[in-house]
Parts: sequence; C-alpha cells; structure tokens
Amino acid sequence: MNLKKANPRFPIHHLLKKRWSPRAFNGQPIETEKLQRIFEAARWSPSSSNEQPWAFIVGINGDETYEKIFSTLDAFNQLWVKTAPLLAITAGRTISLKNGMPAEWFKYDVGQAVAHLTFQATHEGLYVHQMAGFDRDKAHQLLEVPDKYEVITAFTIGYPGDYKVLHQNLQASEIARRERLHTDDFVFSGAFGQAADWIKPERD
Repeated sequence: MNLKKANPRFPIHHLLKKRWSPRAFNGQPIETEKLQRIFEAARWSPSSSNEQPWAFIVGINGDETYEKIFSTLDAFNQLWVKTAPLLAITAGRTISLKNGMPAEWFKYDVGQAVAHLTFQATHEGLYVHQMAGFDRDKAHQLLEVPDKYEVITAFTIGYPGDYKVLHQNLQASEIARRERLHTDDFVFSGAFGQAADWIKPERD
C-alpha cells in the first residue's frame, strides 16, 4: 500500500491524490523542458487585480544561487535538502504596480502561484517540498531582493528518492501514513464552526 497516496472521502483529481512533500530526493537533475512548464504554470496563476506579484529565485544544485539559499536554511532543513536538485525562494511584491499603494493580497497570490507550480510539478513526475524554516532577512540580503519585495518561503523540487538516505530522525515521517483534518472541521455554513449541511460528519 502506498501510504503517501491520499485516501479522500470524495473523488478528487488523481494528481492531488498523488501529491505530497517528500524530503528524500534521488538527486537526478530536472529536465529543462519540465522546469519551463512548471514555472509557466505559476505564470498563469490568478492574482488580485492581475498584479502577478510573485518572484522566484531558483538555484540548481551545485551553483552559487543554490549555495546561497542553502546557507539561509535552518539546521533541520539542511539535514535533508542537499539531495534536492533545485532549491528556490519565493518573494512577493508589496506595492501595487497600478496605484503605488500597499498590495494587500500579495502573499495570498504568491501562495496560489506556488500551488499551480506544485500541481504542474506533480504532473511532470516531480515533487515539491515547501519550507518556512529559513532566515528570510539573510535571503533578502544575499540574493539582493529589492526592498519592494518580501521574501516569503523556500521550496525544493525533485524526483523522490529512497527514504533511507535521510538522517535516521527523519525516516519515520517519510513513510508514515498521511493524515488530514475532516472536512466538517473546516467547511462551515451559517456561522463559523457550524458544518455545512452538504458535508456530513465524517466521524459517524
């Protein structure tokens, strides 16, 4: 049994069932054509007023950009990231290009772009692991991110590898069954906390 394949209550797209966030990668380089398609998917993500506030700084394992981003990661993430062929950070433009005012929804829009990127990566047989455990200020400085942009997250993309390549403290989570909240825990109608009528309690 594939413990990492989602077991949804209702039918969902097969790529969503397949998607998960591994830490073990096999180090295989990602084909240029696949990278082009993955970031093209991010390009076509929706955004507030079509501001498209996202930016990605991408390092390929062995290059200077990769090493700079790696140096910003916390010790936990440095334990496993080194086998990933691609390491990137996301940044969002904090000022609207249309009126010069603060862009209220830029983080939401960057998140949507990464979600689109992730879906395309899964289609390409690749996996994305997103991270918050890194020094954003250091990344901002090392990567010369403009002041009108805010560094938000880091992520890896790669082909999955043998979980045994990981530090022993990380191996158990790599093969553990995936768990999720029940839909009636977060889908409400009428008032917060009141499950929608069309979502039957999953714990009957």
